[in-house]
Amino acid sequence: MTPIKIQLHKKSRTLELGYAAGESFTLSAELLRVHSPSAEVKGHGTGQEVLQFGKSDVAINSVAAAGNYALQIYFDDGHDSGIYTWNYLYELCIEQDKFWQLYINRLSAAGKAREPNVSAIKFIQP
Repeated sequence: MTPIKIQLHKKSRTLELGYAAGESFTLSAELLRVHSPSAEVKGHGTGQEVLQFGKSDVAINSVAAAGNYALQIYFDDGHDSGIYTWNYLYELCIEQDKFWQLYINRLSAAGKAREPNVSAIKFIQP
């Protein structure tokens, strides 16, 4: 699914994607950053994923086409190695609630937070 409209909204830190069927989706910079398809985030195989945390304030500086099949996103934290294929972007769009919940669950399990320089502590009831 190739978008026919790609619009970066810097103020709201979102990327809007429009499709020929009339669908329109808005993805946050944070969601895109923490689910980057890069090896830095995904690792080089199953079980090698690197949890991204402290990214609640991340923004997108710019976007650029990567050939005819993908988008490269340049984040203000210096991350720019993920190539977001059209199919992966569409999957993020239609499944963003699932991807967001996965992120929140992983943060909680690791005692990490969305906000920079914040750690979460879990208290275990005896």
